Amino acid sequence: MKIVIWDLDGTLMDTLTDLMNSTNYALSQCGMPTRSYDEVRRFVGNGVHKLIERAVSTNSSADDVERCFACFKQHYMVHCKDNTKPYDGIVEAVRQLHDRGVRQAIVSNKLQGGVTELHEEWFRGIIDVAIGETPEVNRKPAPDMVNKAVAALKKMSGIAPDAPVEAVYIGDSDVDIETAHNACLPCISVLWGFRDKDFLISHGATTFAKTPQDILELMTKC
Repeated sequence: MKIVIWDLDGTLMDTLTDLMNSTNYALSQCGMPTRSYDEVRRFVGNGVHKLIERAVSTNSSADDVERCFACFKQHYMVHCKDNTKPYDGIVEAVRQLHDRGVRQAIVSNKLQGGVTELHEEWFRGIIDVAIGETPEVNRKPAPDMVNKAVAALKKMSGIAPDAPVEAVYIGDSDVDIETAHNACLPCISVLWGFRDKDFLISHGATTFAKTPQDILELMTKC
């Protein structure tokens, strides 16, 4: 069985504008300076709590961070689809992999509610499993979420838990490269996301996709 594990933000979907808007709404409500698009782009990748930790004023207390985070969550759950959409060609690439019999999962440090909503909106029926951040599972770059996804896909396919599979991880960041390494999976780094090629190379990336079509070609070779 072939498996593809997808990162969500910056890989399947361009979520940055909505993340920035909710971040800046929360900062404004907490009386803090807002952040630019490029600043928020640099802050994402380690979950939304870390995004807010990085975005708040440098002299903020732990209580300030939690207050801002609560405000962010409330706003983002309502507005997470205002501007968010799949990257061009992604849905078709995912569909083609599905039609080839490739099992697919989303593994994201985004809150589970947001992951579920976007999965249902855009990838229901073609991506089998969608795992977001919950208190019960260590978030990326720990391998736990990836391992959970692989186990779920094996169960859905009637495959024994210890049966070998051919799995590939696809992401756009240093966190994704580290996650793939920790899960002992090869990694395809996409070049349309939140990090550029030089940055990815400096963090160990070796295989790249410029377009979703490149992923289909790379998967054919696997």
